[in-house]
Amino acid sequence: MKRLIYNDLKTWKTKSNRKPLILLGARQVGKTYILKEFGQNEFKNMVYVNCHQNEFTNNLFRDLMTDRIVTEIERFYDTKIGSGETLLVFDEIQEAHNGIASLKYFCEDQPKLHVVAAGSLLGISLRSDESYPVGKVETLRMYPMSFIEFLAAKGKNGFVEIIERLEWDSMKAMNEPFTELLRQYYFTGGMPEAVKTYIETSDTALVRNVQQEILDAYERDFAKHTKTQAENIRRVWNNIPAQLARENKKFIFGAVSKGARASTYEESIQWLVDAGLVYKVERVSDPSMPLKFYADSSAFKLFLLDCGLLACMSEANPNAMLLGTNAFIEFKGSFTENYVLQQLKAAGYNSVYYYSKEKSTMEIDFLYQTSDRIVPVEVKAEENVKSKSLSTFVNYEFKDRHFKAARFSMRPYIDQEWMENVPLYAVERFVQRGKFS
Repeated sequence: MKRLIYNDLKTWKTKSNRKPLILLGARQVGKTYILKEFGQNEFKNMVYVNCHQNEFTNNLFRDLMTDRIVTEIERFYDTKIGSGETLLVFDEIQEAHNGIASLKYFCEDQPKLHVVAAGSLLGISLRSDESYPVGKVETLRMYPMSFIEFLAAKGKNGFVEIIERLEWDSMKAMNEPFTELLRQYYFTGGMPEAVKTYIETSDTALVRNVQQEILDAYERDFAKHTKTQAENIRRVWNNIPAQLARENKKFIFGAVSKGARASTYEESIQWLVDAGLVYKVERVSDPSMPLKFYADSSAFKLFLLDCGLLACMSEANPNAMLLGTNAFIEFKGSFTENYVLQQLKAAGYNSVYYYSKEKSTMEIDFLYQTSDRIVPVEVKAEENVKSKSLSTFVNYEFKDRHFKAARFSMRPYIDQEWMENVPLYAVERFVQRGKFS
């Protein structure tokens, strides 16, 4: 399946000041698949070393001498490794002692060799017995498949082209099939195995089985902690759907367990964030650049990495999601904002915030920052877009800032000067367009 991150890998390959690359991401977002595709298509040969339960790699990085490491790999795999010709891939590198640390020496001693390491954020976050090679590696973050990637996987290249070119009139004319495809994406989400299963079988039960297996694998990783830590992580994780179902999605510690305080669950939340399983959207007290300066870490919302996994955790009825005429209305509390945030992440916006005013009902769902401006975002799950918050924010509360907002809804595109209404299925391309403008 085509992944947009492939172009980033090609850019890395040709950089003159290239460093070893770490491809990070939660489990099962497609890291291994894309690296094998990249190696097979773009290099004369690829050497793939999987460090998971591999006796060969247990002692491979014992002295961090890269000449010896390369020689031993060549002998073990009966191949030659040549600079500029070979892609050397270390998969699940966090499972090999000193594997991560070795990348520093590949950077210093063999800068012309193309070295990529892949690791789950879960594993990297658990690896506390060795130093991270700061300044000696580059990193790419891989997320679940975006809606555009989902369309491409289904062979809907015409639909992809319409979105890529932001052909608003064509989108309006084809609103019904676009909406149907968006329903499918809400259900499958972007985990590659779930998407592949849906495309090949159209069997919703099989897709749910795949999603549940992924969730079960994540929970097994929780168990790698002490009993108390694991239980706290599990409580936060399992409580996220209920938190998102609330009208005000601000995370409430007391909703996880009665009388709970921030100190009880802060470490667990940070672990889930570091693992890439949840996205933490902090409140900003002032919508000014840079937004990070005004972030309030004590007020935040938590979203899941994938809307399909959220649907599975919520036990949302597949038929209601895929066939119901009110699908977007019924599931708006949980899925539409999660979907929008997922597309923002896929488009490269790692830091996304929200705004709310003290002692007021005014709240802006998201704010993201381009190279030269802040974009306030309102998310609506349907065509009914009545809301005072966005207009008040832009036209009255911060009129002097001259914000131009975005509203993502099921309505066709319209530019109202102070705000652009964008169909939900065009979110990713729309925000990409303005990223560096």
